Amino acid sequence: MTHAFHSDAAEKILAELTAREQAAVESVRRSLEEQPGQGRSLPGTDTLAVEILPEQTGGRGLSVVYRHDADLDAVLILWLIAGP
Repeated sequence: MTHAFHSDAAEKILAELTAREQAAVESVRRSLEEQPGQGRSLPGTDTLAVEILPEQTGGRGLSVVYRHDADLDAVLILWLIAGP
């Protein structure tokens, strides 16, 4: 099983989200531990993004931006981007 971690920047943003938004991000984190490499690739980078729809958060849409390192068998969640 892959381990998923939050960067310092992602931890800071996570603390500012609502409880439902935090739960949605946690669901994505657990999903990435089971199946890394999901989401869309960001052009020109080695990062991926998983989109969380507003229906899942009860408000804003979120993007979970991360990198997966197969050699380390780890995922680093770099940013959490909250929509309007």
